[in-house]
Amino acid sequence: MKGENQVQIVVIDFGSQTAHLIARRFKDFGISTQIIDPEKALSEIDKLQPKGIVLSGGPTSVYEASAPTIDKRIFDCNIPILGICYGWQLTAHLLAGKVVSGHKEYGPAILKANLNQALFSGVSAGSQVWLSHGDTVVKLPKGFIKIAQTESVKYAAAANTKRKIYGVQFHPEVEHTAQGTVILKNFVTKICELSTKKPRLQVQPLIDNLRQTIGDNKVICATSGGVDSTVTAALLAKAIGQNLYPIYVDSGLMRAGTKEDVQAICKKLGVKPIIVEARKLFLKQLKGAKDAEQKRKIIGKLYIDIFAKEAKKIKGVQFLAQGTIYSDVIESKGSKNADKIKSHHNVGGLPEKMQLKLVEPLRSFYKDEVRAIGLKLGLSKEFVHKQVFPGPGQAVRIVGEITAERLDRQRQADVIVVNEIRQAGLYDKIYMSFPVMTNTVSTAVKGDSRQLLEVAALRVIESKDVMTTTWARLPYDLLQKISTRIVNEVPGISRVVYDITTKPPATMEWE
Repeated sequence: MKGENQVQIVVIDFGSQTAHLIARRFKDFGISTQIIDPEKALSEIDKLQPKGIVLSGGPTSVYEASAPTIDKRIFDCNIPILGICYGWQLTAHLLAGKVVSGHKEYGPAILKANLNQALFSGVSAGSQVWLSHGDTVVKLPKGFIKIAQTESVKYAAAANTKRKIYGVQFHPEVEHTAQGTVILKNFVTKICELSTKKPRLQVQPLIDNLRQTIGDNKVICATSGGVDSTVTAALLAKAIGQNLYPIYVDSGLMRAGTKEDVQAICKKLGVKPIIVEARKLFLKQLKGAKDAEQKRKIIGKLYIDIFAKEAKKIKGVQFLAQGTIYSDVIESKGSKNADKIKSHHNVGGLPEKMQLKLVEPLRSFYKDEVRAIGLKLGLSKEFVHKQVFPGPGQAVRIVGEITAERLDRQRQADVIVVNEIRQAGLYDKIYMSFPVMTNTVSTAVKGDSRQLLEVAALRVIESKDVMTTTWARLPYDLLQKISTRIVNEVPGISRVVYDITTKPPATMEWE
């Protein structure tokens, strides 16, 4: 392959939650990248002739019988290689190093690197990296040297500089590895000897593609009032105009004021939304459901059934549009070797056979990219940077069975959390903030009487691309104010606890 269309870097995907994010980082450098499966990697590399190879992370151990692997001849292709987490463990394993199981680490660590090595050129001493692994390399393959370590990982990075094979135990692609983009750029420029350029996010091709795909047909668009579904609707409004029919299902699971927001935004887009009142239906169908996956699938099926019913009322509807983004896809097992973290209602909740064709223009984009697309489409900065809210809504913030009483409790607490964070001037600096009804009771003393009431958890996190998060360091006075208001104003709450768990190992939501 010659010319500008040549694939410069291939990413071999072993099922990592962040394999697509690795490719996205290279795309941000203006580097053409292709993700390939390990089973066909050697033949694909021979065909594509890339300038660099990245071995992604993955959910398995190199010692599992079903662990994905590659042909060892890849290491003899004379192409620079970077193994990340599982990719590094597999490299060491295949090249006669030693990997041990059971050494689990998740979250931040401080890297002590040899800054004279090309991979760490320009990286600050003591830079933070992000770990997520259950195995670790304890013996290097022949020809490799240690080039970095952390407090608990001896070979946090290693290299065979002669063969240009590198391995890192941490994840340079994620946001919370402070200088991960520097490390990846070093691999591209100093090791693969490629030139970078800043790409421009192009919105018009997305609009043109929608026009070509949809033609003169009509589209119903699932609109939740969130950023993803609204940006999807805005793209469709540009592409097909009055052939767009946004549908907002008032399930009772969304935040207060969401219906009014949808109506106002649709008015600006020049389209009229269809509002379906379905609060009683959702509560009825969710009665008795306690498992998180069960709740997500019930909600997903209800939405699809309602959309199908509404579509029959509109002549010429052929498509259902959704605001699915990449983090939804990968957490719902979006690649061959990936683990399913949870079924997102707009992915795992879809029936195997649908009467409508699915349109998901944002499926390969991350949240920060979706926000940028929204701004280019003319949506307000205030809206585009609003906190994200899950499609299943408050249902996944109520652990256990959802009742009308617990749903009211969750809604009241949610309003308090958001309002107090806004008043503190911190709303725009936070990715998500919400309470969780934990389904755990503790003793409270209210009005001189002992009561056993529910514990509410407070989850406030910072993130850009959703793939990693850390908890927000809120001022103590603010935490106290939120706790006091919830316990005093929301019936049935005994106390408030603050969740300080990063992702990984936790997910953003509790369910």
